[in-house]
Amino acid sequence: MKRVLTAVILIPIVLGLVFFTSKFQWVFTLSVAAVAALAGWEIMGLAERGGAKPPRVAVVVALLALFAGNYFWPDGTTLIFGILCLALLLYCTFSRPVEQMVADSAACVFCMFYAGFTLLALPALHEQANGPSLVVFLLFVVWAGDIAALYTGRTWGKAKMARTISPNKTWEGAVGSMAASLLTACALIELATFLQAHDSVVLSYPDDLLYWLGMAAVVNVAAQTGDLFESALKRSAGVKDSGDLLPGHGGVLDRIDALLVAAPALLYAEMLYQRF
Repeated sequence: MKRVLTAVILIPIVLGLVFFTSKFQWVFTLSVAAVAALAGWEIMGLAERGGAKPPRVAVVVALLALFAGNYFWPDGTTLIFGILCLALLLYCTFSRPVEQMVADSAACVFCMFYAGFTLLALPALHEQANGPSLVVFLLFVVWAGDIAALYTGRTWGKAKMARTISPNKTWEGAVGSMAASLLTACALIELATFLQAHDSVVLSYPDDLLYWLGMAAVVNVAAQTGDLFESALKRSAGVKDSGDLLPGHGGVLDRIDALLVAAPALLYAEMLYQRF
């Protein structure tokens, strides 16, 4: 019940941010930055369980600075990311015990990439001409695949996908997840077509159905990979959840693990398609 209630509260908030901030991009970027900071805090906690003692506050400040720099100077994102990582390396060099330097600095840079650089894809998607539609596509394809994987795996799952990383993941669940993502993509395209026929442009997917099915497949594979990656992180730290902020769901990182890979995968797939 806690899991359901949390989802009922969070989903409308997320969709509201997606649709009602299209003219206020800074609000959307700030919201994503806050999520990245919370996830980064949890990643630092996992690193501490692994023996490191990274400077949590410094990393959170660097994550927020990364999103601010990306918003005000999008062309300089790579430079800003590099400067912030070097700054954290220097901070760890001169403020941490020398025997902790490798572990602490590695945790900092990893967190900057995993919780920061990857989530920069969300503002980049959102600020496109049909940005809210793209983000909705990403979210619904990921959510549908996640739900289908859970119930398909519980019902028919036998063949283990990654026994040492996530014992409950099965190939049957993965197939069910992919099917649900593809069906969701079809449903979104049909809904957008219906709305446009009634003079509504709330959703806009200008390319053909085959294109969006391909994108849904990319997003689904990336989402399942992201889920497994976070499972490996938690297993290496010896914990079940990354945190306890969200009742019934665990931590923030537990809820966005799929998006951390799926969001950049969708953005990069779009960029490659447009280029070639």
